[in-house]
Amino acid sequence: PDYGERDTRTANLLAALTKRPKRKWAMLPQRLIYISTSGVYGDCNGAWVDETRLINPQTGRALRRVDAERQVRSWGLRNHANVSILRVPGIYASNRLPLGRLRDASPALLPEEDSYTNHIHADDLARIIFAALRHAKPGRIYHACDDSNLKMGEYFDLIADRFDLPRPPRIARAQAEGSISPGMLSFMRESRRLANTRIKHELHVNLRYPTVAGCIASGAAMVAESR
Repeated sequence: PDYGERDTRTANLLAALTKRPKRKWAMLPQRLIYISTSGVYGDCNGAWVDETRLINPQTGRALRRVDAERQVRSWGLRNHANVSILRVPGIYASNRLPLGRLRDASPALLPEEDSYTNHIHADDLARIIFAALRHAKPGRIYHACDDSNLKMGEYFDLIADRFDLPRPPRIARAQAEGSISPGMLSFMRESRRLANTRIKHELHVNLRYPTVAGCIASGAAMVAESR
């Protein structure tokens, strides 16, 4: 749901999964991967964050994800199922680029006031999910992110340059309240850099697109919409 602090939809899903099957041979799921958000950490002031960091959700969206994480982990323990959690940052792909925002000349923050952001290409996220189904440890949390080390404005600049669009104007954080949408502003208030060692060492993931810059430079994110 888009309100409150509890994820009632996940609660309903888990209740449905737990219903006694009508056929004797039917079983409960033995493995479940929950896709959560890196927003559960809140603002980390640009620090590098691994999966052992204490969570500090600061938005309703993040609070609901924390609630869902707790529900699925508890469900896994009760039902002897292998439950793992992927904390996923911003997903990008050919059809998931901020081209409209760039065309509208929506501003970004000044470099010295900007926040670090994290990314994963949709194809790599699919690969990580598949790897988690095979290799993830029960109850384990994994950061499903690439190797990029970008601030949000740098990400917008990369996309703008690749598609021959003007770079976004930069403004001070104090001006952002009246110039940037509340949804985008909530992301700009949180700065962190996710470490992805676990997906490489435990899930044996080799990223197809290790960085946003490399993906964009290769032309892999080109779309017809850009014309």
